[in-house]
Amino acid sequence: MKKLILMGRSESGKTTLKQALSGEKIQYYKTQYIHYEDIIIDTPGEYAQTHHLGYALALYAYEADVVGLLTAANEPFTLFPPNITCMVNREVIGIITKIHEKNANVKRAESWLRNAGCRRIFPVDSVTGEGIDRLLAYLQM
Repeated sequence: MKKLILMGRSESGKTTLKQALSGEKIQYYKTQYIHYEDIIIDTPGEYAQTHHLGYALALYAYEADVVGLLTAANEPFTLFPPNITCMVNREVIGIITKIHEKNANVKRAESWLRNAGCRRIFPVDSVTGEGIDRLLAYLQM
């Protein structure tokens, strides 16, 4: 199975997605440091939101086979600039979380991720499990 690193702003759903992909019970907790597991690297949102901590994400990206950029469907803005995917020599996929939340705008989140350079986009709902099987199947290819 491909190793996936999850990157996105705080509260974008990285840890909840990690729990869903791992078959764990969904429970909220704040990720304070990088969680390095067998197939998933979960990162704190502050690393993506803070310029100097972003360098750590670049380094950890080389420990993974796939970089997953997460954007929640209800986020009011994106952190990812245009064509950011060219910064790593790994495949970068887009993952849209919270697709059933109030004020969710999946099309807007998808356009942000495509603008960032993601060719594959996976809309998921970690709580209901919608889209998780499709993402897992991709990681098993």
